[in-house]
Amino acid sequence: MKAVIIALLLIPLTCKAAQLQAGVAKADITDRTVPVNDPLFAKALVLRSGNTTAVIITVDAVAIGEIGRIKNDFLTNVRAQLQKELNIQPSHVLINASHCHGIVCADVEQRTVQVVRDACRNLVPVKVGAGRGHEDRVAENRRLKLKDGTETDVRHAYSTAPDEEIVGTGPVDTEIGLLRLDKLNGQPLAVIYNFAVHPIQGVPSRGNTADITGFASKAIEDDLGDSALALFLQGACGDINPVRYKDVHNPRDAAPLGNMLGYSALQALRKIQTRETGELRVINEILALPRAADFDRRIAALQAEQTKLSQSLRGTSLNLKTFTELFPQYKEGKLDAEKRANMEAYIRNVHTMEKLTRLQVNLALLKKHQAKNAAAGKPTIDVEIMGVRIGDFVLLTFPGELTVEIGLNIKKRAPAPFTFVAGYTNGYIYYAPTARGRNNKGFAQEDCDCLLAPEWQKLFEDKVAAILKCL
Repeated sequence: MKAVIIALLLIPLTCKAAQLQAGVAKADITDRTVPVNDPLFAKALVLRSGNTTAVIITVDAVAIGEIGRIKNDFLTNVRAQLQKELNIQPSHVLINASHCHGIVCADVEQRTVQVVRDACRNLVPVKVGAGRGHEDRVAENRRLKLKDGTETDVRHAYSTAPDEEIVGTGPVDTEIGLLRLDKLNGQPLAVIYNFAVHPIQGVPSRGNTADITGFASKAIEDDLGDSALALFLQGACGDINPVRYKDVHNPRDAAPLGNMLGYSALQALRKIQTRETGELRVINEILALPRAADFDRRIAALQAEQTKLSQSLRGTSLNLKTFTELFPQYKEGKLDAEKRANMEAYIRNVHTMEKLTRLQVNLALLKKHQAKNAAAGKPTIDVEIMGVRIGDFVLLTFPGELTVEIGLNIKKRAPAPFTFVAGYTNGYIYYAPTARGRNNKGFAQEDCDCLLAPEWQKLFEDKVAAILKCL
C-alpha cells in the first residue's frame, strides 16, 4: 500500500488552467476647451481567469498624479470605486500614463471608472499570445556624453552642448513588447504594445494631442478593425526623446513617427500565434527606496560652478548685431587677427551663457526636491511595483521615469523571454536614473529632477528579480 501511495505521488499532476476572459472599452478624455488636434483616450482591458481579475488602464496623460491634470488621489479613488462596484482588488488595478503632454478633461476620474465598467460588461473568452517587434527610427537617447566626463541632455528648456564637446550618447531600446488577445474565432480583441519613447514631439497645429503613441494606436486599430483596441504601455523612457527632437528645419510632427511605430508593431503582431491557455498572475509589492540626502552638497557644487561660469564672462568689442554681420566672414576665414579674436571671445561667452541656462534649470530642480524630501519627514519613499503575467507576456511596473538602461537591465536578466517594463505606472515620483547617472556632475535633468539616492537602483533591481522568479 505504501509503495502505491509513493508511486501516485510521483505522477505529475496536471490541472487545466481556467479559460482566460477579456473585455475592453475606451472613453474620450480630451479637454476640448483648448484647440484639439487629435483625441486623448482612457482605455481599459479587464482580464479574468478563475477567481483572479486584473485591470490594465492606459491614459493619454503626462502622469498619474503629481504633475499635469490628474490629481494625486486619482489612483486611490479609481481603485476604491472599482472595488466597491465591481469587487476588483485595488492591488490588481494597473494604471499607466503614456506620458504624452496632452491636456485631459476635468472629469477624467469618472470617465476612467466608467471605461472599466464597460470593459467588464464586454468580457469574452480569448486566446492569448506574446511577442516582440523592432523599431529603431523614432527614438534617440537625449543624454550627451561630454569630453570632460560629465553628461548633459537635449531639451527645449535649454541649449544643447556644442558639437565639439560631445563624444557620445546613451543607448535606446528598440524592442516593442507585444500582447495579442483574440476572440476564440480568431478576431482581434486587444493589443498591448510597450515601447520606450517620450511622446512629446507635438503637431504642426500645436493643438491638444496624444502625440506619437496616439497616432501609433490609431494605426494599429485602423488596421485590425472590428473595434479592436490598442493599449500603449509606456516603457523606461526617462532619457529617450523622439528622433531629431530639436530639428529646427522642419515642423514638429508626431504623426510620421507614430505611424512608423504602429506599423512596426503590426508587422510583429501578425507573426504571433495565440492559444486558448493563458495563465493570469498578479504580484503587487511596496518597496521603500532611500530618499536623496546629498542635496546640500550637490546644490553647493552647482552654485560654485555658477559663480565660476559667471566670472569667466569677458567683454568684447562686439554686440549681437556686429557678431552676426561678421559671422559669414569668420566661417570663411576672411577676418584679420583682431576681429577673429573678438569673434572667438564672443562665441566663448555664448557657450558659457548656454551652460549657465542648463545649470540654472537643474539647480532649481535640486532645490525643489530638497524641499520635497525635507517635508516628507522620513528617509524613504514608498513605491508600488507590480508584476503581471498574461500567458507568456510578463510585465514589470514602476511609478516613475526609469531611464532606459534600467529597463534594458531588467529584460536582459529576466527568466521569461517575453518580459517588458512599464514606467509611469500607479503613481509618479519623477525621474529614476541609474546610480552612475544620479552621481553625474553635469547638468542632466534626469539626475536633478529626482527624489532618490543612488542606492535605489540595486534595491529596485533586486526586488524585480524576486518578483520575476515568482511569476
